[in-house]
Amino acid sequence: MKASLLILITGLLFGACQNEPGNGSKTEKDSIVMNTSNRPDPHSFTQEARVNHMGLNLKVDFDNKKIAGTAEYTVAANGADKLYLDIDEVKIDKVWWESPDGEKALAFSLSEKETFLGQALIIDLPKGSDKVYVKYETTEGAKALQWLDAQQTAGKKYPFLFTQSQAILARTWIPIQDGPGFRFSYTAIVEVPRGMMALMSASNPTSTVESGLYRFEMKQAVPAYLMAMSVGKLEFRPLGERTGIYAEAELIDKAAYEFAETETMLEAAEKIYGPYAWDRYDMIVLPPSFPFGGMENPRLTFVTPTILAGDRSLTALIAHELAHSWSGNLVTNATWNDFWLNEGFTVYFERRIMEEISDESYANMLALLGHQDLESEVHDLGKDSEDTHLKLHLEGRNPDDGMTDIAYEKGYFLLRLIEEHVGREPFDAFLKAYFKDNSFKTMTTESFLTLLKSKLISSEDYEVLRIDEWVYGAGIPDNCPKVVSDKFEIVESALNDFKSSGNAKAISSTNWTSHEWLHFIRHIDAEINLEKMTKLDNQFNFTHSGNAEIQAAWFEHTIEKGYTNADEAVEEFLIRVGRRKFLMPLYKSLLKADPTGGKANEIYAKARANYHAVSQESIDELLKK
Repeated sequence: MKASLLILITGLLFGACQNEPGNGSKTEKDSIVMNTSNRPDPHSFTQEARVNHMGLNLKVDFDNKKIAGTAEYTVAANGADKLYLDIDEVKIDKVWWESPDGEKALAFSLSEKETFLGQALIIDLPKGSDKVYVKYETTEGAKALQWLDAQQTAGKKYPFLFTQSQAILARTWIPIQDGPGFRFSYTAIVEVPRGMMALMSASNPTSTVESGLYRFEMKQAVPAYLMAMSVGKLEFRPLGERTGIYAEAELIDKAAYEFAETETMLEAAEKIYGPYAWDRYDMIVLPPSFPFGGMENPRLTFVTPTILAGDRSLTALIAHELAHSWSGNLVTNATWNDFWLNEGFTVYFERRIMEEISDESYANMLALLGHQDLESEVHDLGKDSEDTHLKLHLEGRNPDDGMTDIAYEKGYFLLRLIEEHVGREPFDAFLKAYFKDNSFKTMTTESFLTLLKSKLISSEDYEVLRIDEWVYGAGIPDNCPKVVSDKFEIVESALNDFKSSGNAKAISSTNWTSHEWLHFIRHIDAEINLEKMTKLDNQFNFTHSGNAEIQAAWFEHTIEKGYTNADEAVEEFLIRVGRRKFLMPLYKSLLKADPTGGKANEIYAKARANYHAVSQESIDELLKK
């Protein structure tokens, strides 16, 4: 009764508000209580009317740290009389349509704000047109945006901006239908300060435009989480016919060398699962505050500089982001509850690409490191936790909570289990058809399992493989594929010899890759005391390694064992690097070493301003606990 009365009252308020032409402001009492039962995506306010195309006309204002402009939406009403867009901390100036008699205001309202989700921007659809226009600007609360001062860049002369829209942060810089199941094409005109280059997840320039006015087009329909923009003092270097790299001038040579094999990776990927659908595959090296290793924005993968190791040893990450061009960007998880369909498939494909351009032993090293990550994640979450299921239940939660190694590595090992059971050739044929038949569509877990049973395996084999246990059950099933690596066996033998002898100089590591060193460092245990830590560091210089993966793994042990020789380097690393994969384990190690949080909070106070909001939120929560 009370709920019905509240809905009736708010509906009357909404109706009164609609009758005011050109209404452009809202107050809290006008906010609409949303009905959540008819949302196709639990993390979006989107309902029947859908945006098919979006045109942006934006100005990037570094002085005031905001993006302002207009969005034009081409809408398929599907029988609805209102358009629902997602916004979060975005200021709406006005909404209108272009009538035969000129510009006419459209009534609009905002829903009540919901935790994690922001608000619905609810717009009356015009009669006689499928176009709606919204003038807006971002605010300080735009979590997708990171504004960097010149001193936070490699060149130290120009500021920098980048966006990070996954999972539901696109709504903090564009009014948008912000769910992975809603696709649209887009164009954009973006004005930036003269001398700077603007890039988007679309067709891009290869040189700076003197006027500062850039035009973009993404012909293929994409979901909102793949909306991306970056603005900085950038240069472009081609890597092949369809591939290239953007970076600051100070990094462009190093980046071009590191990613020289990208065109080969693209050709290897096409050989396995069919034609690349996005015209070009370019990348941009972002400043070190970028919170992820990479982000698979179509036509413009965002990459962390922490993979610039100087020896091309960490470029499996590029294979991963490239693989997303099929799994994720082409066939997309319908909601974030189905996140494993994006990431498990991508990890599987990444390792197939690396096997193709290297060999099986290399791919197996990646798989074994992945299994170590999976075991660590299950330990941290709890072996009975629902968050260790592949099919997630994230309603009422931040979907970022589901972006763990479960989706990546448990998903990978399920697919590897299926491949080992049916054989690689039939499995490849199945996946190639899966990508082709479902291109530019979404996929739910249940729809995939139905396809699996109808196209590849029998009901009996489905039960034998215990696939429902993998998808809907907790932990790691005991039929998980076993991976063997001769190279890691050599590493383990060397480590055991060192434990006995304490002679670091006797470790024969001339041909070791980053992966072998990671395996070595991850298996440092109580037998390796401070004296032996010192010998290892003196011999191999882990504390000051140019390889961020090695440094981060080593620092977990230096913090735990009280190896103070590395303390200054740990602090410098945490202040400089914003990649969440590294930050969370290191801050956890600091808290474990000092449960009062003294050292962790001391470093974080210096480092927080250098982190993107994605990393800030995770560490805020960790230190609060």
